[in-house]
Amino acid sequence: MNRRIFSAALSVLLLTGTAAFAQSTTWTIDTNHAESSFSIKHMGVSTVRGAISGVKGTVVWNSNDLSKSSVNATLDATTVNTNNDYRDKDLKSANFFNVEKYPTITFKSTSIKRANGKLQVTGDLTLAGVTKSVTLDVDGPTAPQKGMGGKTVIGLSATGTIKRSDFNFAPKYAAAMLGDEVQITIDVEADQ
Repeated sequence: MNRRIFSAALSVLLLTGTAAFAQSTTWTIDTNHAESSFSIKHMGVSTVRGAISGVKGTVVWNSNDLSKSSVNATLDATTVNTNNDYRDKDLKSANFFNVEKYPTITFKSTSIKRANGKLQVTGDLTLAGVTKSVTLDVDGPTAPQKGMGGKTVIGLSATGTIKRSDFNFAPKYAAAMLGDEVQITIDVEADQ
């Protein structure tokens, strides 16, 4: 009798544990530990680098079924910073980000899959009012661990290349003056 009760209890625990492991978990992006950076060629001779902070959003993660995973992020375009006040003022103007009209940049994933040992996240990126599909390569997410304040945290980094021309971004600048390809990186720490 005791053996049957033990077997039944063990079966319930194993089934419950498996179901719990297969469930999706939701993580909130920590704005203080997240940033997007970019680099672009200037006149084909130098690289201009910049950053956008104020990253907010959520990551839903299900390692057993990636179709149930998603990323939604919003970046504060008004924080664009290249460590040059004159250039930053121009970047915020209607010539580039037009932050008065489009104060945020958004990314909403449409699919997540594994490819070549990494994750690839495809989603809709909205930049200065234009939405296009982009694919980012992702390192992570890291294994969950205890962070500051006792919260459980994960981290990830997404990288990719977008074309200015796809977004009609800063169209008055020819590629010879300002490169068409923009390298982007989004570094995120998220907690539960």
